Amino acid sequence: MDRTLALEFVRVTEAAALKSGRLCGRGAKDAADQLAVDGMRQTFDTVPISGTVVIGEGEIDEAPMLYIGERVGAGGEEVDIAVDPIEGTNLIAKGQNGAIAVLAIAPKGGLLHAPDMYMEKLCVGPRAKGVIDLNLSMTENLRRVAAKMERAIDDLTVVMLDRERHQGLMDECRAAGARIRLITDGDVNPAMECGLEGSGIHMVVGTGGAPEGVLAAAALKCTGGDMQARLKPATDEEIRRCHEMGITDLNKVLTIDDLVSGEDVIFSATAITEGNVLSSIKYFPGGARTHSVVMRYQTGTVRFVDTIHRLDKKLSMKVK
Repeated sequence: MDRTLALEFVRVTEAAALKSGRLCGRGAKDAADQLAVDGMRQTFDTVPISGTVVIGEGEIDEAPMLYIGERVGAGGEEVDIAVDPIEGTNLIAKGQNGAIAVLAIAPKGGLLHAPDMYMEKLCVGPRAKGVIDLNLSMTENLRRVAAKMERAIDDLTVVMLDRERHQGLMDECRAAGARIRLITDGDVNPAMECGLEGSGIHMVVGTGGAPEGVLAAAALKCTGGDMQARLKPATDEEIRRCHEMGITDLNKVLTIDDLVSGEDVIFSATAITEGNVLSSIKYFPGGARTHSVVMRYQTGTVRFVDTIHRLDKKLSMKVK
């Protein structure tokens, strides 16, 4: 992909964050999500790509915009797109940390078309690449990661969703000596953070959404991290969708290259609320300030984009 597109994709996540951020803490998660979708969709229409949404807000009958299969862009290179206009709608509704607007772009066929079901995930940063194994115990994975990173297990911080289904993982991590950080929603953000040196997060584990798993894999691939995953279908319909994807062995471990294939992918995220790495939106009279990250796998580049937006000027330009 043309490297100049990276900043265009930042504009897309910025637009979603700016529109939805006004509703932070107001308990209106659906309204905030719709604003984010609108902002993302409108900005995509100005980007010189011919994109197909492969991971989006839902099927065509569930989402008016950014649905799976929707075509976006102003025309150009054919790409596949994974979007989450707000990753952490509950977080923005409650004004809690960790909400981001996020997307991943890859050449056609470069992103796994993950159906909306659960996925078991194991994510690490670049210094632990090559040692994780989803078929092994959590204790053994902690031991391997600690050894590869040349630190003790009690120096590792593991993030997981605070869910009853993770009680066994919590107990095993604690028994092994690792520190745990429980989150209420949104596992893409910590997965992205564990790929960045100095974030303080070393592993992200547990079962969450499969579409979010592909976004996490895109970020980790760009930073040189590693991830393994396994789809966890719960119904006959979900099993059927796995078979349609060519996954007949439901115990199959998906590698990071299964989730995000090809020679290039670009990942962009803009913070809505505060994070470990990205700062929240700050509004002021006539404008706002956003903090984003954009990564590219082909070059290994990670750029942080700190932007001041003159919203009053943008509005006056539209009026003309």
